This record gives sequence, C-alpha cells and structure tokens, in this order.
Amino acid sequence: MIQINGMFISFNQLQQATLDREKMKLLEKMYEQNEVYEYDNVGQLEFELELRIQIVKAAKLLNESGAKFANFANSKCNEDYWLLTDKGAFILKEDVLPETGIKDIFKNGPLYAFECATAIVIIFYKAILESIHHERFNQLFSGLYLYDWEYHDNLDLYVHKGANVLPGDCVYFQNPDYDPELPHWKGENAIVMGDNLYFGHGIGIRTSEEIISFLNTKRKEGSKTSAFLVEESVRVNTEKLRPFRSSKSQKAR
Repeated sequence: MIQINGMFISFNQLQQATLDREKMKLLEKMYEQNEVYEYDNVGQLEFELELRIQIVKAAKLLNESGAKFANFANSKCNEDYWLLTDKGAFILKEDVLPETGIKDIFKNGPLYAFECATAIVIIFYKAILESIHHERFNQLFSGLYLYDWEYHDNLDLYVHKGANVLPGDCVYFQNPDYDPELPHWKGENAIVMGDNLYFGHGIGIRTSEEIISFLNTKRKEGSKTSAFLVEESVRVNTEKLRPFRSSKSQKAR
C-alpha cells in the first residue's frame, strides 16, 4: 500500500498520475506486498521509482560490461582514472571527475575486476548518476573510494528488515558452510531485478534457486547446510538525492 502525506492512495488514483509503464509495473509490485510505503508527496514516490529502475538498468549494464569477479587481492582497475591500493581498493585520481570514473567501469569493463559488495556500490553510483544532474553528482561524490561496503557519506543506505523486496534492492545470499579455501564465496550480494531474477557479480543474472545452487558448490566437503536468501535488503534513501534530480525526473512534484 502507498501512503502519501498521511493518506492511503489507491492504485487507480496513481494510475492518473504521469507515470510511465516501467514505473507503473514497479508500483504494482509495491501494492502486491503487505507493507505500507510512506511518502510526503507524489514527487518523492516518483523519484524513488526512477532510481530503482536505474539501479536495475545499471546491474544489467555491469553484467554486460566485461568487468570480472575477483577477490580483493586480485582486484584491478583502469589506472588512467583510479589508483589501486595494496588491499584492492580503488581511489579516484584527483584530476578525474566522479562521473568519468564511474562511467569508465561500464565502458571499459575488461580493465576491472572486483568482488560483489564493491559491485553493488558501483551499481548504486551509476544509478544515481543517471537520476540526478551530473554536476551535482560530481559535487556530492568527490573523492570517490571503492572498496567493499565502504561508500561516500552522500550515498545514504539503510537496511530494510523482512522478506518483502523490490527491484533495485540489494539482498544477500548467505553460504554458512562455505569452503574455507574460498572465503569470497561465503555469500553473494545481489540486486533484485524482478520476476525472481537477481544480479550477482561473478554469477550473473540468475534465479534465487540458481544462485543458491551455485553457492552450494562452494561449501566445505561433507556439508549438508544449504545457502539461503537472508530476509533483509539494503536500500538507497532517496530523499537526500531528490533535490538534485535530472531533467528527465523533473515531472516529480
């Protein structure tokens, strides 16, 4: 259910708003869930829908980019734009704009290798870049640093508890009995794509069953404990970003 300015709004009422087909499809998923999504106004809702759509698109692009999966010790990047640290982190060079650094990962993917948590943060940055003015993106995310779940203060993430997820959420498949020789497969961060599809860097776009089956091949010998999908998700708090929305999102009120 959707609540706007303290009032519950029916799906039919929102159908009268200027929402495109992709946003309406996502809105339907929200109404299917036994959960209340609260917004101050329609513009706040529409910007969240736009960002979620861009997250899904960014996940597809990363999947097609040629960027490889690697543990931190074997991470690599395009050193024209990034400095690679000993621990496998990427630091944006001082003379490079944040948008240039993020775009290059998708443009020159084969020059990059990183693990799944870093991939999720990259996807979030790419989605935000496509949703707000590029000048503001460069201001908000100056001094980019890519490493694991470490991210810029202006990327406001929060954990949503429960099994309800939406396209654009990040979920975690836990592998409790992972092979100690393969610690990078102790789990997989994945973007919810919709229709029981998830993007996990290093695994690709797969169903939940396929991801669990893959992780089960990375268990220690003799284990009978299956990998599983954790009932919580990581979401982007959009309200800090909405004032900087790009012209394509200006219909948001």
